[in-house]
Amino acid sequence: MGDVAVGARSGHDGEEHRGRTAESAVPAADSAVTSGSDSGAAEGDGMTGEHTTAEDQGPGGRTRTPKKPRSFWKELPILIGIALVLALLIKTFLVQAFSIPSDSMQNTLQQGDRVLVDKLTPWFGSEPERGEVVVFHDPGNWLRGEPTPDPNALQTFLSWIGLMPSVEEKDLIKRVIGVGGDTVECNGTGPLKVNGKALNEPYVFPGNTPCSNDDQGGRFKVKVPQGYIWVMGDHRQNSRDSRYNQGEKYHGMVPVKEVVGRAIVKAWPIDRWGTLPVPDTFDQDGLNR
Repeated sequence: MGDVAVGARSGHDGEEHRGRTAESAVPAADSAVTSGSDSGAAEGDGMTGEHTTAEDQGPGGRTRTPKKPRSFWKELPILIGIALVLALLIKTFLVQAFSIPSDSMQNTLQQGDRVLVDKLTPWFGSEPERGEVVVFHDPGNWLRGEPTPDPNALQTFLSWIGLMPSVEEKDLIKRVIGVGGDTVECNGTGPLKVNGKALNEPYVFPGNTPCSNDDQGGRFKVKVPQGYIWVMGDHRQNSRDSRYNQGEKYHGMVPVKEVVGRAIVKAWPIDRWGTLPVPDTFDQDGLNR
Protein backbone atom coordinates (compact mmCIF):
# COMPACT_ATOMS: atom_id res chain seq x y z
CA MET A 1 0.00 0.00 0.00
CA GLY A 2 2.80 2.26 0.76
CA ASP A 3 3.99 1.81 -2.71
CA VAL A 4 0.52 2.43 -4.14
CA ALA A 5 0.05 5.56 -2.11
CA VAL A 6 3.38 6.83 -3.13
CA GLY A 7 2.62 6.03 -6.76
CA ALA A 8 -0.71 7.82 -6.54
CA ARG A 9 0.92 10.80 -5.01
CA SER A 10 3.56 10.69 -7.69
CA GLY A 11 0.93 10.62 -10.41
CA HIS A 12 -0.85 13.54 -8.83
CA ASP A 13 2.40 15.36 -8.45
CA GLY A 14 3.16 14.71 -12.11
CA GLU A 15 -0.17 16.13 -13.15
CA GLU A 16 0.33 19.09 -10.86
CA HIS A 17 3.84 19.56 -12.26
CA ARG A 18 2.52 19.40 -15.80
CA GLY A 19 -0.19 21.86 -14.86
CA ARG A 20 2.34 24.28 -13.45
CA THR A 21 4.46 23.83 -16.53
CA ALA A 22 1.50 24.60 -18.76
CA GLU A 23 0.58 27.58 -16.62
CA SER A 24 4.15 28.87 -16.78
CA ALA A 25 4.06 28.54 -20.57
CA VAL A 26 1.05 30.82 -20.88
CA PRO A 27 2.73 33.95 -19.58
CA ALA A 28 5.68 33.22 -21.88
CA ALA A 29 3.38 33.19 -24.89
CA ASP A 30 1.63 36.33 -23.66
CA SER A 31 4.99 37.93 -23.18
CA ALA A 32 5.93 37.23 -26.79
CA VAL A 33 2.69 38.80 -27.99
CA THR A 34 3.14 41.75 -25.69
CA SER A 35 6.69 42.40 -26.90
CA GLY A 36 5.32 42.73 -30.39
CA SER A 37 2.89 45.45 -29.27
CA ASP A 38 5.08 47.39 -26.86
CA SER A 39 5.12 51.13 -27.37
CA GLY A 40 8.13 53.17 -28.54
CA ALA A 41 10.98 51.68 -30.49
CA ALA A 42 9.84 48.10 -29.73
CA GLU A 43 6.49 48.83 -31.39
CA GLY A 44 8.23 50.06 -34.48
CA ASP A 45 10.46 46.98 -34.61
CA GLY A 46 7.50 44.64 -34.24
CA MET A 47 5.56 46.34 -37.08
CA THR A 48 8.35 46.70 -39.63
CA GLY A 49 10.62 43.81 -38.77
CA GLU A 50 13.58 46.24 -39.24
CA HIS A 51 16.04 47.78 -36.83
CA THR A 52 15.31 51.49 -36.43
CA THR A 53 18.17 53.84 -35.62
CA ALA A 54 18.09 57.38 -34.39
CA GLU A 55 18.95 58.61 -37.90
CA ASP A 56 15.76 57.01 -39.25
CA GLN A 57 13.59 58.80 -36.73
CA GLY A 58 12.11 62.23 -37.13
CA PRO A 59 11.17 64.68 -34.36
CA GLY A 60 9.34 63.03 -31.45
CA GLY A 61 10.86 59.61 -32.17
CA ARG A 62 8.59 58.98 -35.17
CA THR A 63 9.96 56.95 -38.05
CA ARG A 64 10.98 59.15 -41.01
CA THR A 65 9.41 58.14 -44.30
CA PRO A 66 12.10 57.87 -47.03
CA LYS A 67 11.56 60.16 -50.03
CA LYS A 68 10.62 58.48 -53.27
CA PRO A 69 13.02 59.11 -56.18
CA ARG A 70 11.69 61.58 -58.76
CA SER A 71 10.16 59.93 -61.80
CA PHE A 72 12.32 60.00 -64.95
CA TRP A 73 9.41 61.39 -66.96
CA LYS A 74 9.06 64.25 -64.49
CA GLU A 75 12.77 65.03 -64.75
CA LEU A 76 12.88 64.79 -68.55
CA PRO A 77 11.35 68.24 -69.25
CA ILE A 78 13.83 69.80 -66.81
CA LEU A 79 16.76 68.08 -68.52
CA ILE A 80 15.53 69.15 -71.95
CA GLY A 81 15.14 72.73 -70.72
CA ILE A 82 18.69 72.77 -69.36
CA ALA A 83 20.05 71.33 -72.62
CA LEU A 84 18.24 73.97 -74.68
CA VAL A 85 19.53 76.80 -72.50
CA LEU A 86 23.10 75.48 -72.74
CA ALA A 87 22.81 75.10 -76.51
CA LEU A 88 21.54 78.66 -76.84
CA LEU A 89 24.36 80.03 -74.67
CA ILE A 90 26.98 78.11 -76.65
CA LYS A 91 25.53 79.34 -79.95
CA THR A 92 25.34 82.94 -78.71
CA PHE A 93 28.74 83.25 -77.07
CA LEU A 94 31.02 80.37 -78.11
CA VAL A 95 30.52 78.39 -81.33
CA GLN A 96 27.88 78.34 -84.03
CA ALA A 97 27.40 76.00 -86.97
CA PHE A 98 26.88 77.38 -90.49
CA SER A 99 25.98 75.69 -93.75
CA ILE A 100 27.86 76.71 -96.91
CA PRO A 101 25.24 77.89 -99.44
CA SER A 102 27.35 78.30 -102.60
CA ASP A 103 30.56 77.35 -104.44
CA SER A 104 32.30 80.70 -103.94
CA MET A 105 34.83 79.22 -101.50
CA GLN A 106 35.77 76.12 -103.49
CA ASN A 107 37.86 74.08 -103.02
CA THR A 108 38.43 75.14 -99.46
CA LEU A 109 34.72 74.76 -98.76
CA GLN A 110 32.11 72.94 -100.82
CA GLN A 111 28.43 73.74 -101.07
CA GLY A 112 26.64 71.90 -98.27
CA ASP A 113 29.66 71.74 -95.95
CA ARG A 114 29.04 72.56 -92.28
CA VAL A 115 31.57 74.75 -90.53
CA LEU A 116 31.95 75.73 -86.89
CA VAL A 117 32.48 79.43 -86.28
CA ASP A 118 34.36 80.81 -83.28
CA LYS A 119 32.25 83.58 -81.75
CA LEU A 120 34.16 83.84 -78.47
CA THR A 121 37.34 85.72 -79.42
CA PRO A 122 35.52 88.80 -80.80
CA TRP A 123 34.03 89.26 -77.32
CA PHE A 124 37.57 89.88 -76.08
CA GLY A 125 38.31 92.53 -78.71
CA SER A 126 39.95 90.26 -81.29
CA GLU A 127 39.48 91.46 -84.87
CA PRO A 128 39.69 89.52 -88.16
CA GLU A 129 43.17 88.95 -89.56
CA ARG A 130 44.43 88.41 -93.08
CA GLY A 131 43.94 84.87 -94.35
CA GLU A 132 41.12 83.95 -91.98
CA VAL A 133 37.83 82.58 -93.32
CA VAL A 134 35.06 84.60 -91.70
CA VAL A 135 31.28 84.65 -91.59
CA PHE A 136 29.67 88.09 -91.71
CA HIS A 137 26.26 89.69 -92.08
CA ASP A 138 25.43 91.12 -95.49
CA PRO A 139 26.85 94.65 -95.28
CA GLY A 140 24.45 95.99 -97.89
CA ASN A 141 22.65 94.16 -100.70
CA TRP A 142 25.49 91.77 -101.57
CA LEU A 143 22.91 89.01 -101.73
CA ARG A 144 20.51 90.94 -103.90
CA GLY A 145 18.90 88.56 -106.37
CA GLU A 146 20.25 85.45 -104.65
CA PRO A 147 17.70 82.74 -103.74
CA THR A 148 16.95 82.68 -100.03
CA PRO A 149 16.27 79.51 -98.01
CA ASP A 150 12.76 78.79 -96.81
CA PRO A 151 13.18 76.72 -93.61
CA ASN A 152 10.22 75.21 -91.80
CA ALA A 153 9.34 76.12 -88.21
CA LEU A 154 11.35 73.24 -86.71
CA GLN A 155 14.47 74.09 -88.72
CA THR A 156 14.17 77.73 -87.71
CA PHE A 157 13.86 76.83 -84.02
CA LEU A 158 16.78 74.37 -84.06
CA SER A 159 18.88 76.90 -85.92
CA TRP A 160 17.98 79.61 -83.40
CA ILE A 161 19.22 77.53 -80.45
CA GLY A 162 22.27 76.30 -82.34
CA LEU A 163 21.36 72.63 -82.81
CA MET A 164 21.32 73.04 -86.59
CA PRO A 165 23.44 75.17 -88.93
CA SER A 166 22.26 78.73 -89.31
CA VAL A 167 19.61 79.26 -91.97
CA GLU A 168 19.98 83.03 -91.77
CA GLU A 169 19.85 84.20 -95.39
CA LYS A 170 21.83 87.37 -94.65
CA ASP A 171 25.16 85.69 -93.81
CA LEU A 172 28.15 85.25 -96.13
CA ILE A 173 31.51 83.50 -95.83
CA LYS A 174 34.75 84.72 -97.47
CA ARG A 175 38.50 84.94 -96.87
CA VAL A 176 39.98 88.10 -95.38
CA ILE A 177 42.55 89.59 -97.79
CA GLY A 178 43.07 93.07 -96.34
CA VAL A 179 42.50 94.71 -92.96
CA GLY A 180 42.36 98.34 -91.87
CA GLY A 181 45.28 100.31 -93.32
CA ASP A 182 46.15 97.78 -96.07
CA THR A 183 46.41 98.53 -99.75
CA VAL A 184 45.03 95.67 -101.85
CA GLU A 185 45.49 95.60 -105.63
CA CYS A 186 45.22 93.34 -108.61
CA ASN A 187 46.07 93.97 -112.26
CA GLY A 188 45.19 91.70 -115.14
CA THR A 189 45.02 88.14 -113.91
CA GLY A 190 47.33 88.64 -110.92
CA PRO A 191 49.07 88.08 -108.71
CA LEU A 192 47.04 89.60 -105.90
CA LYS A 193 49.10 92.06 -103.84
CA VAL A 194 48.76 93.35 -100.30
CA ASN A 195 50.92 96.34 -99.38
CA GLY A 196 53.00 95.68 -102.48
CA LYS A 197 53.68 92.02 -101.58
CA ALA A 198 52.48 89.36 -104.01
CA LEU A 199 50.53 86.54 -102.41
CA ASN A 200 51.15 82.90 -103.25
CA GLU A 201 47.60 81.49 -103.13
CA PRO A 202 47.47 77.70 -103.34
CA TYR A 203 43.90 77.80 -101.97
CA VAL A 204 42.57 79.45 -105.15
CA PHE A 205 40.26 77.12 -107.10
CA PRO A 206 42.18 75.06 -109.69
CA GLY A 207 42.01 76.70 -113.12
CA ASN A 208 41.17 80.14 -111.70
CA THR A 209 43.48 83.12 -111.84
CA PRO A 210 44.09 85.17 -108.66
CA CYS A 211 42.37 88.15 -110.28
CA SER A 212 39.70 88.49 -112.95
CA ASN A 213 40.67 90.51 -115.99
CA ASP A 214 37.39 92.39 -116.50
CA ASP A 215 35.98 95.88 -116.12
CA GLN A 216 33.42 94.94 -113.45
CA GLY A 217 35.80 95.09 -110.48
CA GLY A 218 38.21 92.27 -111.23
CA ARG A 219 41.02 94.83 -111.58
CA PHE A 220 41.32 97.18 -108.63
CA LYS A 221 43.45 99.05 -106.14
CA VAL A 222 41.85 99.97 -102.83
CA LYS A 223 42.86 101.33 -99.44
CA VAL A 224 41.05 99.56 -96.59
CA PRO A 225 39.77 102.00 -93.92
CA GLN A 226 40.27 101.28 -90.23
CA GLY A 227 37.41 99.20 -88.84
CA TYR A 228 36.82 97.43 -92.16
CA ILE A 229 38.08 94.36 -94.05
CA TRP A 230 38.41 93.42 -97.73
CA VAL A 231 37.23 89.89 -98.52
CA MET A 232 37.42 87.56 -101.51
CA GLY A 233 36.21 84.07 -102.32
CA ASP A 234 38.69 81.28 -103.10
CA HIS A 235 36.75 80.47 -106.27
CA ARG A 236 37.81 83.77 -107.82
CA GLN A 237 35.83 83.52 -111.04
CA ASN A 238 32.68 82.48 -109.18
CA SER A 239 32.50 84.79 -106.18
CA ARG A 240 30.58 88.02 -105.76
CA ASP A 241 32.84 89.47 -103.09
CA SER A 242 34.37 92.87 -102.23
CA ARG A 243 35.54 93.36 -105.85
CA TYR A 244 32.02 93.33 -107.25
CA ASN A 245 30.33 95.36 -104.54
CA GLN A 246 32.35 98.56 -104.75
CA GLY A 247 29.25 100.42 -105.83
CA GLU A 248 27.40 99.49 -102.65
CA LYS A 249 27.14 101.25 -99.28
CA TYR A 250 30.66 100.53 -97.99
CA HIS A 251 32.37 100.39 -101.41
CA GLY A 252 33.01 96.67 -101.12
CA MET A 253 34.35 96.85 -97.57
CA VAL A 254 32.89 94.84 -94.68
CA PRO A 255 32.55 96.60 -91.31
CA VAL A 256 34.32 94.61 -88.60
CA LYS A 257 31.20 94.98 -86.45
CA GLU A 258 29.29 92.87 -88.98
CA VAL A 259 31.67 89.90 -88.63
CA VAL A 260 30.02 86.99 -86.79
CA GLY A 261 33.25 85.08 -86.23
CA ARG A 262 36.02 83.03 -87.75
CA ALA A 263 35.33 79.63 -89.33
CA ILE A 264 37.74 77.25 -87.62
CA VAL A 265 36.61 73.71 -88.48
CA LYS A 266 34.91 71.87 -91.31
CA ALA A 267 32.67 69.63 -89.24
CA TRP A 268 30.55 67.89 -91.88
CA PRO A 269 30.60 65.71 -93.89
CA ILE A 270 32.96 63.52 -91.89
CA ASP A 271 35.20 62.70 -94.84
CA ARG A 272 35.92 66.43 -95.27
CA TRP A 273 36.58 67.16 -91.60
CA GLY A 274 39.52 69.48 -91.03
CA THR A 275 40.69 72.80 -89.65
CA LEU A 276 40.85 76.10 -91.53
CA PRO A 277 44.29 77.55 -90.72
CA VAL A 278 45.73 80.83 -91.99
CA PRO A 279 47.88 80.14 -95.10
CA ASP A 280 51.62 80.76 -94.77
CA THR A 281 51.58 83.43 -97.50
CA PHE A 282 50.04 85.87 -95.04
CA ASP A 283 53.03 85.46 -92.68
CA GLN A 284 55.65 86.68 -95.14
CA ASP A 285 58.03 89.44 -94.12
CA GLY A 286 57.15 92.99 -95.07
CA LEU A 287 53.41 92.39 -95.34
CA ASN A 288 52.68 94.51 -92.28
CA ARG A 289 53.25 98.23 -92.48
